[in-house]
Amino acid sequence: MDKGALVSSDHACCGGAGGGGSFSSLRAYGRALAQTPRRLARRACAAASPAEEMSCVRARSGADMARALRWPDLVGLGLGGMVGAGVFVTTGRATRLYAGPAVVVSYAIAGLCALLSAFCYTEFAVDMPVAGGAFSYLRVTFGEMAAFLTGANLIMEYVFSNAAVARSFTAYLGTAVGIDAPSKWRIVVPGLPKGFNEVDLVAVGVILLITVCICYSTKESSSVNMALTAVHVAFILFVIVMGFWRGDARNLTRPADPARNPGGFFPHGAAGVFNGAAMVYLSYIGYDAVSTMAEEVERPSRDIPVGVSGSVVLVTLLYCLMAASMSMLLPYDAIDTEAPFSGAFKGSSGWGWVSNVIGAGAGLGILTSLMVAMLGQARYLCVIGRSGVMPTWLAQVHPRTATPVNASVFLSVFTAALALFTELDILLNLVCIGTLFVFYMVANAVVYRRYVAAADEDERQRVAVPTLAFLLAFSLVALCFTLVWKLAPHGGARTGLLVACGAVAVAAVGAFQALVPQAHHPELWGVPSMPWVPAASVFLNVFLLGSLDRPSYVRFGFFTAAAVLVYVLYSVHASYDAEEGAAAALDGAKVLDEDCKV
Repeated sequence: MDKGALVSSDHACCGGAGGGGSFSSLRAYGRALAQTPRRLARRACAAASPAEEMSCVRARSGADMARALRWPDLVGLGLGGMVGAGVFVTTGRATRLYAGPAVVVSYAIAGLCALLSAFCYTEFAVDMPVAGGAFSYLRVTFGEMAAFLTGANLIMEYVFSNAAVARSFTAYLGTAVGIDAPSKWRIVVPGLPKGFNEVDLVAVGVILLITVCICYSTKESSSVNMALTAVHVAFILFVIVMGFWRGDARNLTRPADPARNPGGFFPHGAAGVFNGAAMVYLSYIGYDAVSTMAEEVERPSRDIPVGVSGSVVLVTLLYCLMAASMSMLLPYDAIDTEAPFSGAFKGSSGWGWVSNVIGAGAGLGILTSLMVAMLGQARYLCVIGRSGVMPTWLAQVHPRTATPVNASVFLSVFTAALALFTELDILLNLVCIGTLFVFYMVANAVVYRRYVAAADEDERQRVAVPTLAFLLAFSLVALCFTLVWKLAPHGGARTGLLVACGAVAVAAVGAFQALVPQAHHPELWGVPSMPWVPAASVFLNVFLLGSLDRPSYVRFGFFTAAAVLVYVLYSVHASYDAEEGAAAALDGAKVLDEDCKV
């Protein structure tokens, strides 16, 4: 084969991702819709191989992303992404409404859950260092439709959380300059429903400014993040020291209004702690963004495990210390839900000036978290575009900046639109459930890949059913435990049912480990204690999902239904066209190869 044949073969592998056969005319689209059942049967469970994700699929972006990041960059991105988004947005609400002073325990539980999920992400990212994160991991494991629904939730998660954080920036900016009420920075629009009637132009300006930065260069964005994060960590240490110094340990058990609010370290019991953990889980979205940088890391096998897991551990420690210092400064029922830390220092006599310093530090942290999250969301959408289920122009990497400019700008517009109108609590409820769902799916995927996806064809057919049965049964046991915890009245029967569910879960994992052999052992880095670690992650994520309120599930159901509709009406046909185009190009390459033989 000569060079021309090689080029054609490469085009056959990598081309065709944006084939427009189904969308070339209304008649063509009508014919495609008529074939929807057949196309769904063919594409919904179609799984790409890791080799395809790292070569052919990646080549659809045109230019390559630059491999310029090392583990200190990843740790810095993790710190910058998580700390600002978590403590400075959700801690006040979780403390005031759910956990009370026990929000410290809520952060520890959420941190453990995040660390277990981080192990699952790390195994995939080391073995398959591409920018798609959970979308790519599920695409090579469970197929296209599961990956698309997860990808849709990931995009929702990032867009909504970024909008929430940007609106919170307005509150802290006001605190830094002595304007306490965020409403003074926002424009009230009469006639719009409550929760959507305050226009926040500051939040929009911040989002657009960061968009320009991340489109320019990833390495320079990382350097800016490192500098901002270093200053931000100094603010965090200042908050911790001042909180423990000026705080009162009695506030950990004493409410400001005992007549209306219960006292004690656990004022709302264990249920409040876990409800708080589900709320503060928003704090750990940042490490997921770090995993999307895998395609731009110099040595994935060394840098990703240290960067992802190390950042989760450090951030969890900082969260717990900050939550404790805040709880010591003020009784939990006197904490400001909009700006909890600066408000807490105002309650300390003679130290009101500290709240201005906290406002400046929190604003800085929010900038770093926004930068990291917006880096991550653009890379998710870029890889979704590569797969053919979304327009391929979203996958393009700019040849000069080596960044996914199209995806970055596209998502920034949506984020800015949400931040312009939508209140914080509406955004946070959607984000929590989306985060937990994605982490739950990745934990299941790492088990399935170890035991089934990497096996040969005969072995795969033999172990697929017991593996899927285990994953389903274990999830059901976790759901039963959650329902008993949430709904059963307190007493001996409830305790017995909880113990029984726990015992069944442990027995199921032990039996699966003993009876089903692993088909794949990672060469570079793997989740330890398989399948116990991912099983624990599945259990905790199901439990935290059960702690969310009913409206969150209603919104999540509507959004998932919309994602399914998009997949059925557009994505499955675009993917089918891409497959057909690649097959036709491959046939042409084979013919050309025959003609070129001597």
